[in-house]
Amino acid sequence: MDFELRGAREKLEREQKEGKERARLRLQKERKAKQEAIRQREAIEAAQRIRRLDAAEAQLKANQQMEESMLAGKGVILFRILEAVPYQGYGDKIKLPPSCFTELSDQGALDKGPMYFQLSKVQQDGSPTTESTEQQNHGTTHSGVLEFTTNEGFVELPPHVWNNLFSSEPPSTPLIEVRYVRLPKGTYAKLQPDGMGFLDMPNHKAVLETSLRQHATLSQGDVVTVNHGELSYKLRVLELKPSSSVSVLETDIEVDIVGPDLASGRADQHVLVPLTLGKAESGIVKEGKYNYYKFTVDTDVSEKIASGFANIEVRIEAETSSGDTDLYVSKHPVIFPNQHQHEWSSHDVGSKVLFLGSKDENLGAGTYSIGVFGFKGTTKYQIVVGIEDNNSLKVGEQAAASSSKLDSDSLACRNCKHYIPSRSIALHEAYCFRHNVICQHAGCGIVLRKEEAENHMHCERCGRTFQKAEMEKHMKVFHEPLHCPCGVILEKEEMVHHQSTVCPLRLITCQFCGDMVQAGTSATDIRDRLRGLSEHESVCGSRTALCDSCGRSVMLKEMDIHRIAVHQKN
Repeated sequence: MDFELRGAREKLEREQKEGKERARLRLQKERKAKQEAIRQREAIEAAQRIRRLDAAEAQLKANQQMEESMLAGKGVILFRILEAVPYQGYGDKIKLPPSCFTELSDQGALDKGPMYFQLSKVQQDGSPTTESTEQQNHGTTHSGVLEFTTNEGFVELPPHVWNNLFSSEPPSTPLIEVRYVRLPKGTYAKLQPDGMGFLDMPNHKAVLETSLRQHATLSQGDVVTVNHGELSYKLRVLELKPSSSVSVLETDIEVDIVGPDLASGRADQHVLVPLTLGKAESGIVKEGKYNYYKFTVDTDVSEKIASGFANIEVRIEAETSSGDTDLYVSKHPVIFPNQHQHEWSSHDVGSKVLFLGSKDENLGAGTYSIGVFGFKGTTKYQIVVGIEDNNSLKVGEQAAASSSKLDSDSLACRNCKHYIPSRSIALHEAYCFRHNVICQHAGCGIVLRKEEAENHMHCERCGRTFQKAEMEKHMKVFHEPLHCPCGVILEKEEMVHHQSTVCPLRLITCQFCGDMVQAGTSATDIRDRLRGLSEHESVCGSRTALCDSCGRSVMLKEMDIHRIAVHQKN
């Protein structure tokens, strides 16, 4: 009996203990559930608070952008984020979608003059945003507008704008902010080329002015590319006035070009090394490469050369026999002479001398360029340009001519055809027939020693005379086809004539802007063709200027006719 009572009591105590434990666990679970609910409610409230703050900040930013756009656009607002795509064009004019034209037109922007836009690169997720990166990539520039024809959601950028926005590798989907702004007219610009070549051009400011005609704006920090024939130069905008971004349309800008930034100069850029007359300069040129030099002929020396009393001597002394060079000389505006474009050349093997004298029509006062081309191997050489006096030579020639005239008792040698005094003609002919031979090539007739005759050769294609060892070089230089950038294929002599007279890519001086420009093809207007105007001159001459006498706006190419017909001025 006692055993049963004790078992019942233990069972009851155990059930009571388990009940208390279940109650404790239930209370603990309910307490945790309440705490979790509180945490969730606090998280929701925090998220809502952050969203409200973000919305307020976004609204504030939008209001600030609206105010900035209102101020920048002087009442006209256009702010878009568009995807950028490149197109091949010149200058800084972009292409926008038609909706931008509608929006600007509705706000009267067309009545406010030329339209300008601020373009800023949009920082996307994963893109670096450090200050150094921002300074390196720049990411902001300005532009004009070419047309409103691109697809909605896109903006087309010419190379100038694209390179200034995306100086490094662009993102897979490049986005930019496009904002309408008003810009003041520029009054001053300071630019710096990235190498020596640009300042070597005697008319570099005129070339820069022609290039800037394709631009509507300039922004501080931009890099402007200037093309001159086949050459391309880059100039960085260091300073602008009266603002860091200005309009360059219909305004006169004072331009300062400071010394080049040698640290950032391109290694492949040609440089003209100045030569002092009479002083030698050493150099090394590798096969297929050019070294360039320049020298100046003043008016006094030019008059002396034109009178026949002096010559310009360009001499190259090769210090190594393993290589060979070619020598090309030109007068500016051809700055870097080469096998296609030059006025004088020498292709002798080894050392060579080139004389420029009164018989050369294009010789005169000015700056000349010399191109030393590595024809074969690596050549170490010395180059010197000097003025050679001809007075002593002419006196000697006159003396020889006088003595020959005085001696009338002379006979022609049957072998060499030289006139020999009759008293020694028999002895001379015996020696001449034994040791000398006459070149039988038509038009040559030169007297040669018999041991030298084997090395004396004439080209079968052009008839030029040279040594046997020079045959391979002669055929390669003069008769290997050359390709002109305009597409024509000619031999050397014909190519030089082609590029100086008829090539559409040759440089000419525009009679309206004074710049050195590519001649281009014939003018499309038949009246301009009859006037002898080139393609560039036809377009450039269509610009108007005020007549000095009556103040009317007249096209530059019609100004002479206007002055004669209206004002009877010759």
